[in-house]
Amino acid sequence: MIHPEIAKITERIAQRSLSSRQAYLSQIDEAYSAGVHRSTLNCGNLAHGFAACNQHDKSALAADIVPNLGIITAYNDMLSAHQVYEDYPKAIKQFANEFGAVAQVAGGVPAMCDGVTQGQPGMELSLYSRDVIALSSAIGLTHNMFDAALYLGICDKIVPGLLMSALRFGHLPAVFMPGGPMPSGISNEEKSAIRQAYAEGKIGREELLKGESDSYHSPGTCTFYGTANSNQMLMEIMGLHLPGSSFVNPHTPLRDLLNREAVRVAIENVKIGKSRSLANLFNEKTVVNGIIGLLATGGSTNHTIHLIAIARAAGIIINWDDMSELSAIVPLITRMYPNGAADVNHFHAAGGMGFVIRTLLEQHLLHEDVQTIIGQGLSAYTKEPKIANGQLVWEEGARESLNLNIIRPANDPFTLDGGIKLLQGNLGRSVIKTAAVAQEHRIVEAPAIVFNEQADLIAAFKRGELERDFIAVVPFQGPKFNGMPELHSLTPTLTVLQKKGFKVGLVTDGRMSGASGKVPAAIHLTPEAYDGGLISKIQSGDLLRLDSENGVLEVLNAATVIARPSVQKDNSQFRFGRELFAKLRTGVSQSEEGASFIV
Repeated sequence: MIHPEIAKITERIAQRSLSSRQAYLSQIDEAYSAGVHRSTLNCGNLAHGFAACNQHDKSALAADIVPNLGIITAYNDMLSAHQVYEDYPKAIKQFANEFGAVAQVAGGVPAMCDGVTQGQPGMELSLYSRDVIALSSAIGLTHNMFDAALYLGICDKIVPGLLMSALRFGHLPAVFMPGGPMPSGISNEEKSAIRQAYAEGKIGREELLKGESDSYHSPGTCTFYGTANSNQMLMEIMGLHLPGSSFVNPHTPLRDLLNREAVRVAIENVKIGKSRSLANLFNEKTVVNGIIGLLATGGSTNHTIHLIAIARAAGIIINWDDMSELSAIVPLITRMYPNGAADVNHFHAAGGMGFVIRTLLEQHLLHEDVQTIIGQGLSAYTKEPKIANGQLVWEEGARESLNLNIIRPANDPFTLDGGIKLLQGNLGRSVIKTAAVAQEHRIVEAPAIVFNEQADLIAAFKRGELERDFIAVVPFQGPKFNGMPELHSLTPTLTVLQKKGFKVGLVTDGRMSGASGKVPAAIHLTPEAYDGGLISKIQSGDLLRLDSENGVLEVLNAATVIARPSVQKDNSQFRFGRELFAKLRTGVSQSEEGASFIV
């Protein structure tokens, strides 16, 4: 049984997607029928494919008697979440042999750290990297050597890119393997206070760097609930991770046993056959469950773009109307930074994903009747992994929240809505995340101040020019113009002004971080400025209304603004290799279509 409105929205998505979904499934059926076994390769092809293997694996692959698992890895040393993957391939190969199979690294994909590029020119390539990751993964799997794929990725654009590619190879079983979050560092309240103190000039760079280093301090995923950890939540609630595996810390005995089990499941799914292929696990109900998980946990706004692109890779068409309508039904049941003080380790200890899934199922807010990598039914994901006598076991997870300040039951939530809303008006369509925005800040009517770059706003603040009510407008930040960088570096500055009692907001065709917080921000505005959107004509002094209560975003002196000539800007910038993406940029879709040049 499912909530009738959720059933209605799910059916609407299915009907909207009828032709594209059927085309996708037909393509997958054709790929499955063609076969994925090495017997389809000639001897020269096959010899190249296993030339570097040991003799045991060569013999097994030559005889085509065992499954071969393709590993797609996003390992690098610079990205803490992905550094933990350094030793995964060796372990996976060993586990595969134990279970009578073979594993090979099929390919590596790039893995940007948005934490490093935040506020820097490199951020202009961040969103594009998602599609590059999908393409890179496809190249790795195109050798026709593999019966299933294991995906090693965690962070912001990496998991969406990997999943987009996995769905295009949907005839194969797929298992996503998380790495886990780093142990907790300094508290999120302390980290936030340090950042604001620096923004106000009360402390210097040395103190700021120490605070940041004490927060991001070891291998593993950053512990705040931004896009990376939203990715992990999504993979679990969509049944593509093992139950309870998302937030187990790296380099622990439990993590190692979960990795071994993930390999076993991938091999088992090869033996089961077509019913466990990714295409047969991933459907409209899976997508809706992902959206609901995002809303219930106050997840990253980046997924108002990524989920659209992911779904389109499987022929499923969703939009912001679907998300906003689901948000009105789905309650917010977690508080994690920046929506609260807790980090993901605290969340996991308080009941974690098992309790979240259990309470949503109890209130008929999730589709239970879905296929997962471990079989039929989402109820299996209410269990949590434990070690008993050195063996991995699953036990019933928490039936009640172990900390009501972090997780609440769905019938007694923090708020009755999920906190991601559609805004629309004469400026176009936009989304806003209100999960961390206090009630008194959710409606702002104030003059615009237009900034060409996020750095210009910060400079104006330092000059003391922003001590007033205003809505910051940052146009020409959309996917077609400069790759849609995140504007998260504005958050501390705007928060300082809001705390001083000023009414402030943000309107942009760019992105905020998935960790966007307490200041109302209308983001992902479409049509973007480069496409002639009205945001390109806004001038400082124009009166704007940002009303997240009623879903309104408009310029009040519209007639004057509309009469102005369109503003044009040159986007042919040459920095950090951005010019290499010039031709791809011309084919990027709008934000509400996934901001993609491949789907």
